[in-house]
Amino acid sequence: MKNKCTNGKFMKTKSGKNTTVLVTGASSGIGKACAEIFAKRGYAVTGVSRHCKEGVKRYRGGGSITMARLDVTDEEAVFDFVKEAGGFDIAVLAAGMGVAGAVEDVPTSLVRQQMEINYFGVLNASRALLPWMRRKKDGFICIVGSFGGKVSIPMQAHYSATKYALEALSDAMRMECEPYGVRVSIIEPGDTRTGFTRNRRLYMKDGSVYNDTVRHAVGIMSHDEKNGDSPMLSARQVYRMSQMPNPPARVVIGWKYKLLWQAVKFMPDALREKIIKGLYLG
Repeated sequence: MKNKCTNGKFMKTKSGKNTTVLVTGASSGIGKACAEIFAKRGYAVTGVSRHCKEGVKRYRGGGSITMARLDVTDEEAVFDFVKEAGGFDIAVLAAGMGVAGAVEDVPTSLVRQQMEINYFGVLNASRALLPWMRRKKDGFICIVGSFGGKVSIPMQAHYSATKYALEALSDAMRMECEPYGVRVSIIEPGDTRTGFTRNRRLYMKDGSVYNDTVRHAVGIMSHDEKNGDSPMLSARQVYRMSQMPNPPARVVIGWKYKLLWQAVKFMPDALREKIIKGLYLG
């Protein structure tokens, strides 16, 4: 299965390499956009998701997307899947979900579910992929993080926590794997038009003092996401990074968020928090 198209012929990209791509969370949003951009450029893409219509879509130029069901929180299933595929040359780890609500109110069970998908899902896939990439001394892993992993967002603290964790994971993996030719990067999109907004889990405890604030904050988030960047903006950046011999460690996606990060990263904590509270808490 390794490096083959669905017609059984070896895949050759424009660079002349035999290249296969794994995309997690490929049924929607940034993951779907990434799968499409690689397939349109002649790559053999395997897209996985917990819920998807399985099958193969072929593109002009020889590229394809093969969709398969896979729960990235099932460590054994992920390792078996990668082993059966014979490894992958490029991986885009985009599976994720969101839970909104006050820190005091959101049940630990929901917090653990979010951490299992957003963090451990990336970790499971990375651990399964790295031995194959390391042995051939080549490979690229791109983690889909979030601007919310650079600046914590009130009423979405647990989502931000998972994305902060991915920043640390990405940095450590990059340093560990560099001697073996494996490149690791993370992208940090801002508000993006995806199904994430519709699928966000909103938790409000009966009678909670936070409920009005949660409604207000999530309303702001939803509005900004629905009017945000196309997921293809992130996909194009991921593709560009995959072609670089030394891709950047991290890239903020979208000019608005690049400017915002430059503005806030050197601010005193009190001033940065005043700005964020003004944006989300009113």
